[in-house]
This record gives sequence, structure tokens and C-alpha cells, in this order.
Amino acid sequence: MLTIGSRGSKLALWQANWTKARLESLGHECRLEIIQTTGDKITDVALSKVGTKGLFTKEIEEALLDGRIDLAVHSLKDMPTELPPGLTLAAIPEREDPRDAIVGKKLWELPQGAKLGTSSLRRAAQMRVIRPDMQIENIRGNIDTRLRKLDEGQFDAILLAAAGLRRLGWQARIAETLEVADMCPAVGQGALAVETRADGGQGQQICRLLDHSVTRTCVTAERAVLARLGGGCQVPIGAHASIAAGRLVLRAVVVSPDGSMVIKKSCEGVPAEAEAMGQRVGDALLAEGGREILESVYGSASTPK
Repeated sequence: MLTIGSRGSKLALWQANWTKARLESLGHECRLEIIQTTGDKITDVALSKVGTKGLFTKEIEEALLDGRIDLAVHSLKDMPTELPPGLTLAAIPEREDPRDAIVGKKLWELPQGAKLGTSSLRRAAQMRVIRPDMQIENIRGNIDTRLRKLDEGQFDAILLAAAGLRRLGWQARIAETLEVADMCPAVGQGALAVETRADGGQGQQICRLLDHSVTRTCVTAERAVLARLGGGCQVPIGAHASIAAGRLVLRAVVVSPDGSMVIKKSCEGVPAEAEAMGQRVGDALLAEGGREILESVYGSASTPK
């Protein structure tokens, strides 16, 4: 029997149970083990202020390394670009809608000075470019908690990943899905990560069956951008890749938190060069102002030279 480690939120459990069902359909019995992470314990502080790497993965990865679980299911956008030694992403299943969604009212139906809730520095920064008139405030909690706060009137609208709402059956709550050209998604947004020990063992071998090659190629390009920029999952960086007619199209953005400076880069190439494309786009972003933005957020010590 395979033991699957997961956070305890409604969305995390949906993701873990989806993976469990897929593995069981292939003839492999599974059980779930819920593990609380640092990110789950900190509910009253903006994520960007409490550290940027491994907030939602550290304790689960420790359980993997200890042998308490055989695989872990994460939202890929929560995963640092560098995994602990001994662990690997055995599978990245086919991605859901990677875009961001507004719940409440459509973007241009919101009144001047509307209060918009998001916990993401990336979403907040890009929204300040699009609608500088709005009050953008931090909102924490799981998706159902955020929806409740919206329904209570604490916000006029909130920004969430479309994928999470769709997976939980709440797509009817989406007022508008924002196009990638306007609101560049987080790296890996909408994709799941199935993490195992990199020991060639049963867990790794079985989980490889869930991998989706097109999604893996796209997120490889996106994660290469993030790795080059030295960012974790809570940074004012967006990247999105897609494949059409045999060509990989990658676009990425770095935005100053106040929205005053926006650096955008894109490129097109063959899918086999996904990682190299991501590195080139990352270098271009750094060279044209991205380094200064990231230094202003995190200091020069954590920004690539």
C-alpha cells in the first residue's frame, strides 16, 4: 500500500484524493496521511512577509525523507525550484486552467476604490498596474474561508486561482477569468506535483505513470525562469508557457510591488529547449530591471548577480 502525504485543506485533500483515485485505477492501493505545514499554521500574516520557500512543503518533504509516506501531492506553484536532496518530482499530471480569476464582480464592473483581497504579491502588483484606483488588501485562509470573507462583505472582490475553484466545483463563483497577457500566472499554477524519493523505488516508478509530458515541458520552462530569478512561491514574478503547433511559447513578468515598474519578456522555441528558454528569459528580466525590483523586495543578498 502507498501512503500519500497531503495538507489538510479542502483543496489539498481534493488533489490528494484525485491522485489516490488515479493510482487505484491502475491497481495500487493507497491511504492518505494529513500533515500540517508551516504555511498552514501562519494565518494572520502576509505570506510574502514570512519567508518565500517551502512554506507549504517542508514538513511533508521531511515525512517523505523519513519514509513515513511514499509520495506527496502538492500544488506545483507552492514548490521551490530546488528540491531537497533525495527527492524528485515523479509526476506532473495534466494541468487545469492556469489563469487567475476574480470572484465577486468582473474587473471593470468594480467601482472606483473597490476593496480587492489577495494573499499574492504577484497578483497584487499586477492588479495595481491594471486598476491603480483599487484598495488591495491581504486575505489569508483556504479557498472556502476567503469566499466566506467575500460573502460577509469584507471585500468587494477577491482574486484566486481558477484551477482551485474549478477543482472544488465552485467555477460558478468566477465572475471573470483574467487573460495571461493581463495577469501572468504564478509559475506552475494549475498543475499538481507528485513528489517521491529519488531512489528508483516502487513509489517513484508507479507515480511516473501519472506524468503528462506537455505539462511537464511547459512548467519546466516556467520553473527555469523562477530559478534564474532566485524566487520562491511568494514573489512578484509570473511565468506561463504553452505549446501550440509544435512550438513552445513562454512569457514572464516581474512587477514592482507598487505596480510602478513592469518588466515583461517572452520567447518562442522548440519544446526540447524548455529549460534553456526559461533561463534566457530569466536573464533578460534581470538585465532589464528585474534585478532592481527583486532587490527592493528581498535585498541584494538573495538576488542573482
